[in-house]
Amino acid sequence: MPEHPPERTHENRARALAFGGVATLYDQARPSYPPALIDALMELSPRRVLDVGCGTGKAARLLVERGCELLGVEPDASMAAVARIHGISVEEATFETWDAHGRVYDLIVSGQAWHWVNPTVGIPKAASLLNPGGYLAVFWNRGRPDPDTQEVFDDIYMRLAPEIADTNLVLNPTAQPRERLDEFHGGGVFTGVTTRTFLWDTVYDRTAWIDFISTHADYILLPDPQRRALLAALGDAVDARGGTLTYHYSTLLVLAARGI
Repeated sequence: MPEHPPERTHENRARALAFGGVATLYDQARPSYPPALIDALMELSPRRVLDVGCGTGKAARLLVERGCELLGVEPDASMAAVARIHGISVEEATFETWDAHGRVYDLIVSGQAWHWVNPTVGIPKAASLLNPGGYLAVFWNRGRPDPDTQEVFDDIYMRLAPEIADTNLVLNPTAQPRERLDEFHGGGVFTGVTTRTFLWDTVYDRTAWIDFISTHADYILLPDPQRRALLAALGDAVDARGGTLTYHYSTLLVLAARGI
């Protein structure tokens, strides 16, 4: 056992609030979510939806388009401002401190954000905000390039940014969030915890790949010279492999039901 337990993601507020400085790029460069995921959520027949850590509203927009009445909660003012541009109603707060003022919901969602929530507070709070029979649905996009491309990228990370080689989620999708799934089973507040995975691919060129990885906290927090060198080397690697790379996404959905 390590002398000091590893820091949980939700405890690192610098990382949690790193995205505001790249909010517009985040909205442009981060992927959306596969239609099959939204289909699965709509099978729950939600009317009132709360989006925890809604960011720029990428998931929220898809649910509003399906007819949901949705409110977002987002701690970063810059991210919330972009969501509002897209017509999403947002209240600025962390989920742990947010005051619901007695409002309850049929569905609580959190896309790419639940790992920033303290589970000791967040899980029972989510259950308390759900109507009987409601659901908490948290989901993450994770992905990998083809194995030969990943091998080239791994060499670049070890040479230019070894401190994030094993922790960044662009190439290490298992680091989060599977280690947290047991938290949904504890406390007796949720029943019928299930997971589903949705597979899909997208193709990035040099510019799109650099924009995408530039929106991840590990990269944002690197010193500027180091970040520029890393991004340039990764871009050169994309060009050397024909100018594009295929990224294989796996969207993990964790669905927890509140008992009736």
